[in-house]
Amino acid sequence: MTQELRTRIFSELDALVLIDPHTHIDALNPASRTLADILGYHYYTELAHSAGMPKEQIEDPEISPKEKCRRLIENLGPLDNTIQYSWFIEMAQKFFGFEGDRVDAENWEALYDVAEEKMSSAEWASQVLEISKLEAVFLTNNFDDPLEGFDTSKYVPCLRTDDLVFHLTRREVQDRLQHVAGAAVTDVPSLRAAIGGLFEHFKSKNARACAISLPPDFAPARVSEGRAATAIDAVLRKKLEASEADQRAASNYIFWTLAEFCAEVGLPFDLMIGVNRGVYKDGVFQGQDLYDSRVSMIQYKELFNAFPRVTFPISVLASVTNQELTSYAWIFPNVVTNGHWWYSNTPTFIEHDAAARLEAVPRTKQIGYYSDMYKLEFALPKFAMYKRILAKILAERFVIDRGWTEAQAIDLGKQVLRGNVETVFGYK
Repeated sequence: MTQELRTRIFSELDALVLIDPHTHIDALNPASRTLADILGYHYYTELAHSAGMPKEQIEDPEISPKEKCRRLIENLGPLDNTIQYSWFIEMAQKFFGFEGDRVDAENWEALYDVAEEKMSSAEWASQVLEISKLEAVFLTNNFDDPLEGFDTSKYVPCLRTDDLVFHLTRREVQDRLQHVAGAAVTDVPSLRAAIGGLFEHFKSKNARACAISLPPDFAPARVSEGRAATAIDAVLRKKLEASEADQRAASNYIFWTLAEFCAEVGLPFDLMIGVNRGVYKDGVFQGQDLYDSRVSMIQYKELFNAFPRVTFPISVLASVTNQELTSYAWIFPNVVTNGHWWYSNTPTFIEHDAAARLEAVPRTKQIGYYSDMYKLEFALPKFAMYKRILAKILAERFVIDRGWTEAQAIDLGKQVLRGNVETVFGYK
């Protein structure tokens, strides 16, 4: 009974055409060209390295894509228990007609060749979107991205602001900002004007959000105009030589300014909270960062109170922070739970965290899932994983435990999968 119910609910959810509200897709090169693009995803390289594959074999700049693929596949054996391995198999089956449940030394080359032939089609990206039932994907665009050469209704821009908040001490970031502003950035008024210009540009290109990834020790706070003037002057003139106090004050001022512009132009401000960069310094590319349990949502109370008109879709890096996020979304009208990020993106944590949110947070304030993908092929297995878990929660906790009808449960599932993406981000 339970399995049949889960299967029926999953089938209804799986028929839904979705919008992916957070990815790292390059709109000018959205899909993979070889299997090496898929296996080069940091999940596979960091897991292979963790299981014993030397970093230099993974990141050898001289090897061809096919050789890189061979090396990684030879080291996938210890990974076959992981959910990431199952994503790879599901992609191979759905996109390339692979019929087995393991890719190994005996069959990888035939799979590689079939994939390369299909991926060489000019229509491959469109085919992947259609097979994956994706209408649109949200991007994470650098602040100086011209946003040209792609359909912004399908590849939806999002203003990514990490460099502005945390790296304005770098000369190249200052140069990029002045270039895109078309004027010198020398003080607080010119900095505000430049940031305002970014929002105007992104809004004109159909942007639906501003976003930032935040370290565990960041606690946004309002900075006085006088203190901001001193800090911004020091950062712009001294760059990396600016004092830590001035750098922190400048970061807080810029972050607060971003929130002010979000309020002014009506953009949600996506916050991805808790990543500690460079923990494993010898790790592979993108395989060095971890969560830090010292982070607390209390660090953001001043922000949430100060900007009641700004919607904050929030992702937390670790499941241990989920109850706190759930509680803040329970209390604050402007806090929205957003997806299952990174180290929380495995079935056990998703089921625990999603069930807690569905039981405690208003149904209109939950963005169920996003892929966080770098290549389009990953949407299919990642969303399928989430939909299976969501179907299980809806079947067991809502239909069986609470007596909901099957139709009511499906309606809730569709709302967190698609409906809330439309309303929270204003996507039509």
